[in-house]
Amino acid sequence: KSMIKLLFVCLGNICRSPTAEGVMQHLLDQAGLAQQVLVDSAGTSGHHVGEAADERMRSHALERGLELTSRSRKLVAKDFQEFDYILVMDQSNFDDAAALVAEGPLRSKIHLFTDYCLSSRVSSVPDPYYGGEAGFERVLDIVEDAAKGLLAHLKTKM
Repeated sequence: KSMIKLLFVCLGNICRSPTAEGVMQHLLDQAGLAQQVLVDSAGTSGHHVGEAADERMRSHALERGLELTSRSRKLVAKDFQEFDYILVMDQSNFDDAAALVAEGPLRSKIHLFTDYCLSSRVSSVPDPYYGGEAGFERVLDIVEDAAKGLLAHLKTKM
């Protein structure tokens, strides 16, 4: 079977999407599925290209045993050919991602990441950038929940 490719997308690719990438990679490693699923992340804006994940986000993730090693990059139209799932963090990311491709099969690859949540009842992963410590913990809670749901979904496709 071919590899399933996941791309997590937020605005700057320094808080939410690198966290989703790191959490998902961790779950895949634990499940022994890292060879079957490729994980990456990108941002709809190019403001932070080449930067590591936000230091606050990295430190909160590390407290949960997660290392965020990605470097920010911008979402490009070619990503829609490369990846099977474009997982966005909120409606604004959804709209920005959708603007890169025409209606049809490529656009149907875009999913709200929170649609995979098992217990959180939220419509988005809130951007923690301008908030306090609690915001980063909230992102991790929601992302871990959604990643577990996404993993369960992917297992039905393997």
